[in-house]
Amino acid sequence: MIKLDNVSKLYGTGSGLTDVTFTIEKGEFVFIIGPTGSGKTTLFRLIIRDSLPTKGSITVGDWDVVKLPHQKLPNLRKKVGVIFQDLKLLSDRTIFENTVLPLEVRGVNALEAKKQVELVLEQVGIAAHRDKFPIQLSGGELQRAAIARALVLSPEILLADEPTGNLDPKTGKDILKLLSDINAKGTTILMATHNLEVVDHMHKRVIALEKGKLVRDEKKGKYDSS
Repeated sequence: MIKLDNVSKLYGTGSGLTDVTFTIEKGEFVFIIGPTGSGKTTLFRLIIRDSLPTKGSITVGDWDVVKLPHQKLPNLRKKVGVIFQDLKLLSDRTIFENTVLPLEVRGVNALEAKKQVELVLEQVGIAAHRDKFPIQLSGGELQRAAIARALVLSPEILLADEPTGNLDPKTGKDILKLLSDINAKGTTILMATHNLEVVDHMHKRVIALEKGKLVRDEKKGKYDSS
């Protein structure tokens, strides 16, 4: 499903990633952990080809991400949904309008788009807030709105960048439950976090990054930070 082979990403100020190799199978739920600056966001940017590696190969499904022609990028982006750390919800649009936007960009019929948005808003539990603006929602509701927008194209893979980072513990657990339910239906999930309590709670595979290097790949169980 996702394969990185000796991937490095160098910046002028230093290394974003160094010789990272791993494979994630279809249907896995994997935590990407590490402190700020460890390379988590760089990794996500490379997977969606928002950035290209300095060296190495990246495969997502049948796509060779590095060699993928620019005109085929929309096909990759449909396969991979992203929940951004800063959410990227448009403040001047309702939750429905924010969620339908990816479908409008792809030219989906308006009636079909409306049906799909209603289904996904119901799935994430915020159908009652469809006509509200982001400023009217709580932190947890905003996170659910961001998840809905990421799911509306029915992606096979979901990248979640610190989706519980700014939430209280109870709301964070609710979001984790939602992501677990989505994963149980077959969506492959990569979740970046620095919260080891979240990792211990879920008992999923853990890939740990430190200063751009992969330092541990634990298949299951609690993460040992020693």
